[in-house]
Amino acid sequence: MESKRPSEPLLHIPQPIRKDGSGNVDLGPRDVLRDMQNPDMFVPPVTDEGLVPNLRFSFSDTHMQLNEGGWSREITSRELPIATTLAGVNMSLTPGGVRELHWHQQAEWAYMLVGSARITSVDNYGRNFIDDIFPGDLWYFPPGIPHSIQGLKDGCEFLLVFDDGSFSDLNTLSLSDWFAHTPKEVLSANFGVPESTFAKIPPDQVYIYQDRVPGPIETQRVDSPYGTIQPSFSHRLLAQPPIKVPGGTVRIADSTNFPIAQTIAAALVEIEPGAMRELHWHPNNDEWQYYLTGQGRMTVFSGNNTARTFDFRAGDVGYVPFAFGHYIQNTGTESLWFLEMFKSNRFEDVSLNQWMALTPQQLVESNINVGPEMINALRKVKWPVVSYPGYNYQPKPK
Repeated sequence: MESKRPSEPLLHIPQPIRKDGSGNVDLGPRDVLRDMQNPDMFVPPVTDEGLVPNLRFSFSDTHMQLNEGGWSREITSRELPIATTLAGVNMSLTPGGVRELHWHQQAEWAYMLVGSARITSVDNYGRNFIDDIFPGDLWYFPPGIPHSIQGLKDGCEFLLVFDDGSFSDLNTLSLSDWFAHTPKEVLSANFGVPESTFAKIPPDQVYIYQDRVPGPIETQRVDSPYGTIQPSFSHRLLAQPPIKVPGGTVRIADSTNFPIAQTIAAALVEIEPGAMRELHWHPNNDEWQYYLTGQGRMTVFSGNNTARTFDFRAGDVGYVPFAFGHYIQNTGTESLWFLEMFKSNRFEDVSLNQWMALTPQQLVESNINVGPEMINALRKVKWPVVSYPGYNYQPKPK
């Protein structure tokens, strides 16, 4: 059958054809909007090669759990099989909406996206904790520690991250579920009240429910004879001075400045238009990403002549297996903000540029056949984000 090239009506529709002529038009059934959102998957860079597994999934492609009082959706290893170390839940609560009193077998790390919420908890020593959380704030609850979340006057939306890729927020240990599956005579004996006290308890797990907006935090405090929880379960990430480099900023939160967070470390990264998260890798664990604003692309190098490029937008999740080399470019016109998270108590990365700069020059020159121009440009000080005028990313035809 004769090969067809684009005709005039097809010119405005993206086609899987590189500027060197490789490829062919796609005349069959297709989702043009998805192709436009994924230009580097539809027409991969010539440097992509091999069988790297899927490393991206969008919350927009997940199931919504709708409740009176809010909603939730999740990306786990069921949706993104490569993501074995961490799982994520995107949740929204109405003003007064409650994620009921519950606990997990996994640690819970969270980032407030929009609005505000009140969190409460108690530990095994009988110490309690209550705090109001605002955009850019974090919280962390260790495994087995009971807690709750309630939307304040404007409601809220947040990201939850758990240190187990197979975790599901719909399969947790909750107060209502335990009550519903405990005989009323046992509840009566445990609390020392008549069985009639429990006549109206929920018949099963309520998960998220609607309540009235709570009063100011000082009116809600409960004094414990054992004091309050230390170290704090919350952290003001945006109040933290950023690492500023040409092309963006980075804020790191791990056990060094957020001591309670012993199993999840994170970095909030800003990449300005044209700039990039430098070529690097992480020597301690897989990386789970959540894209907050803007658009970008990431290429992951997995060794043995293999690499693959993925396009990202706000609401997408990315994943990079342990020690795989990668970089992220801002391909949009506004700053690209995203979170990097790791199942670890420390944030660690290795800079390709810094490694080469701190290696004997002759060895680097002979290894990749470069001259003084390259060697003299290397930096001994790490820049997590880089931007060089005249060398910044510019969209180019495929």
